[in-house]
Amino acid sequence: MTDIRDEDPSGSAPADGWGSDPTTGDGRRRWSRRRLLTVGLGGAAAVVVAGVVGLELVAHGDLPGQQTLDRYDGACSVPGTPLDVADPGPSVSGWFFSHARNRAVAYTIAYPPGHGPGSSLPLVVMLHGFGGNHASALSGMSPAEAVALRVDGAPLAPMALVTVDGGEGYWNPHPGDDPMAMVIDELIPMCQGLGLGRPPQRIGTMGISMGGYGALLFAEKYPSVVSAVAAISPAVWTSYDQARAANAGAYASAADFAADDAVTHAGALAGTPVRVASGDADPFHAGVEALAGALPADAVVEFSTGCHDGAYFVSQEPPSLAFLAGHLTGRRTP
Repeated sequence: MTDIRDEDPSGSAPADGWGSDPTTGDGRRRWSRRRLLTVGLGGAAAVVVAGVVGLELVAHGDLPGQQTLDRYDGACSVPGTPLDVADPGPSVSGWFFSHARNRAVAYTIAYPPGHGPGSSLPLVVMLHGFGGNHASALSGMSPAEAVALRVDGAPLAPMALVTVDGGEGYWNPHPGDDPMAMVIDELIPMCQGLGLGRPPQRIGTMGISMGGYGALLFAEKYPSVVSAVAAISPAVWTSYDQARAANAGAYASAADFAADDAVTHAGALAGTPVRVASGDADPFHAGVEALAGALPADAVVEFSTGCHDGAYFVSQEPPSLAFLAGHLTGRRTP
């Protein structure tokens, strides 16, 4: 039985990934083959974005300084407007011993304004990026701020959001460490015991970079659990050799890659609402293009100016959360 505690066993603040200075600009290119969600973007015009992901780009194959050059030539420029956030609701943080991961993991549950412990709500499982943890899963905002966002002046339909420590194993099973089983068999049942994501309330997955891959993987593997998915700049590759060259720890073997490759198994998302966004200058963009071609025809895919950085991530969080809120609650944005 899962052992739940009320505070992080480490006794210290989790380490962030890296930070970046948001950029602004104009001009967005959209891929004409997909229907796109039209939602006002909350940007990062005056926000210094907390580090969430991107360590894999520096440590595992991205050219040093490439994104600095991209910023100079405008490839990283994204439209920026201040985030519109209502007074946030409460958050509850704690930890439990995960038998699937063989260690203690910390988590945060955030409630929308006007709700709190005891509320019955849909649930978004937000997965962090490489080098991140439950405290840094989102970029430029806290979990409570995320579910208190107003998009185009309208508040999100009420839903809770949970983040959790998943390690650096790309959310797929590894020998002795299975973050996917931790989420599906331990975290989600714990949340459902609190009234979150318990039928008829629905569950969605969301993530950035490595977390975006994980969000897609969970939706592919567990369609009976995950009702909608949103992935921002998902870290996906098209072959095991490519993945291993970039990050040797992402998959334990070629067989594991074949079993858990989100591109190959994208057809499993038929019937699941999907939103994927990627910047044209993102080092993972070729993989995301392959993913887009494999997704069901009704998936929402947005390709636009941007890099694998905080400015792009923040610009895509509001429309991604609005997408999930609409599908999890039935209050869809036109």
